[in-house]
Amino acid sequence: MPLLSIDSEGIGGTKFSAAVPYTALETSIYKALLQAFVNAMPTKVTRLRHLGHALTPGTLEARLGPSVPQIDLVLQNSKVLWSIIGANSIVRVSNDVSCLGFVDGGVTPKTSIVIGGHQLDNNLVQFDIATSRLGFSNSLLLQRTMCSNFNFTST
Repeated sequence: MPLLSIDSEGIGGTKFSAAVPYTALETSIYKALLQAFVNAMPTKVTRLRHLGHALTPGTLEARLGPSVPQIDLVLQNSKVLWSIIGANSIVRVSNDVSCLGFVDGGVTPKTSIVIGGHQLDNNLVQFDIATSRLGFSNSLLLQRTMCSNFNFTST
């Protein structure tokens, strides 16, 4: 069964959860993301026990969070992307260590992908239940704003 389909028992698919701090990915998806991310990094990434792959934050800081490769989630097709920038992909653990804010959700999770709160931060997501559609923005930081001061009444 494909990982992104939901079977008759409700296993698989993707969900959004602000209650989960970081995006959890089924093991094969996590490994593919991690390998692609590490390969795209311009600087060396160190493997730390208990923390996974770690980065030195001081060399990465930029206006939109750490200057790291953008992660593009392909949704409906290759033209429908949700781009995740450094502010939403990297978690600062200490003054000396930052880590990728995605975790291994295991080999047989109930849900293949759980998009966590850190990745949702400063992104607008709209669920249209009537038409079974999802609308989303890329990070509001790209527009020099954030959810806390976004004007939801503007057109």
